[in-house]
Amino acid sequence: MSNKLVFSIALFLFCYRLALAETAIPDAIKVPDGNKSLLTVHAKGDQIYLCGLEAGVYVWKWQAPDAKLYDSQEQTLVGSHGAGPSWEYRDGSSAKAKVIQKVDAPDKANVPWLLLEVTQHKGDGLLAQASYIQRINTQGGVSPSSGCDTNHIGAEQRVPYSADYNFYSK
Repeated sequence: MSNKLVFSIALFLFCYRLALAETAIPDAIKVPDGNKSLLTVHAKGDQIYLCGLEAGVYVWKWQAPDAKLYDSQEQTLVGSHGAGPSWEYRDGSSAKAKVIQKVDAPDKANVPWLLLEVTQHKGDGLLAQASYIQRINTQGGVSPSSGCDTNHIGAEQRVPYSADYNFYSK
């Protein structure tokens, strides 16, 4: 690999990470005072939707995420994210949380940014300390705009997404 290519890749990764570090968090999803940063992971996977009938209208209803969690450099698999919503970390710890605030992503083609409050812990590892979680920097994951009709009731649709999850502790 040429030195120019290596330098270009390194510069891109540095700038990308710098942009993530400087993401402006909307006030509505800021964690309460007294919480400190614990962990940031990058999720890659799917948002799962199910075709159903709601008030006489066919709609894709959100069911759950299904994603792998990576370190902040997106190189090392460190856990998973699934229904609940729940997060499992490589040290055996896990957390479940509930959404307490939601704001539109800067680009409406992406799922909203969230503030979640942790409601349950398992294990003695890092996530056992988590009190709040933010979902930011979302890409994709919005519900399908078509394909849900009488012939597809109960059909599942997976929509690729990625996001950064910031974990906080008291």
